[in-house]
Amino acid sequence: MAPLVEVRNLSKHFSIGGGWLRGEPGILKAVDDVSFYISEGETLGLVGESGCGKTTLGRTLLRLYEPTSGQAFFDGVPIFEQNRKQMLSLRRKMQIVFQDPYASLDPRMTVAEIIAEGISIHKLASSSKERMEIVHHLLDTVGLRPDASKRFAHEFSGGQRQRIVIARALAVEPSFIVCDEPISALDVSIQAQIVNMLEDLQHERGLTYLFIAHDLAMVKHISHRIAVMYMGKIVELADSRELYANPQHPYTKALLSAIPIPDPDIESQRERIMLEGDVPSPINPPPGCRFRTRCPNAMKVCGEEEPPTFESGNHMVACHLLT
Repeated sequence: MAPLVEVRNLSKHFSIGGGWLRGEPGILKAVDDVSFYISEGETLGLVGESGCGKTTLGRTLLRLYEPTSGQAFFDGVPIFEQNRKQMLSLRRKMQIVFQDPYASLDPRMTVAEIIAEGISIHKLASSSKERMEIVHHLLDTVGLRPDASKRFAHEFSGGQRQRIVIARALAVEPSFIVCDEPISALDVSIQAQIVNMLEDLQHERGLTYLFIAHDLAMVKHISHRIAVMYMGKIVELADSRELYANPQHPYTKALLSAIPIPDPDIESQRERIMLEGDVPSPINPPPGCRFRTRCPNAMKVCGEEEPPTFESGNHMVACHLLT
């Protein structure tokens, strides 16, 4: 079966202007030669430290940013080759849930206006009555009462606002949603509720997710496969259980070692991998492996050549240690 979403050698670079205080201008390589696919009905988790390029990757995939190079396909359609009219049709099928529910909702609009905006743009209702019926149904779908439609975003809690954001995304009946750290701004007690709701929606509607996060424990819960990103590169990608049971890349091992285990006996005997060394600048990064300055197993070749990619079944690793 062909993948619903496919990314081939995608890069997104930003020009950083110079100046007498900043020196020569440079190129910020936020996403650099990234490839992956997502099957229909699957959740691909994308994890990594803040600033590694996760959000930029998600937004470039949806063409909120124009790519520097590479290709992306949705159901076989080349996303970056669509004109404005074609892109409008494609955007109905691809939506995004932003990280901050406080910033992603217009404070001047009622909840009904926020959710109905996409319905109106794509002409999905034949009358204002039908449009409001759809809004009420969507609010019920995400666990909110219909009378919430008359209120403004500032009247709701963070978890409720994120439910409104999800309802807005669902309003145009998409098949693919980029979830850009949708729970990181929420209380821990609310995070599991939102994740469980996203899973239920996936099963009910056949949704496909790119789930971006830095909480590896939560990503394991919702994802079928997980990609690990470091400084604009995907360094490891595998099935969720396989990645946690058999991590291959030194960076993945370090990330997983930081996840606490609730059993105190096991936790006390576990070795935590502490990363040392400096993080290289993403502006004109040095040659070779970008993780080598922090890697406890770095070799001479790591500073000279890009690490090759090794694949074994559904497990992909980019590391010289496997040569």
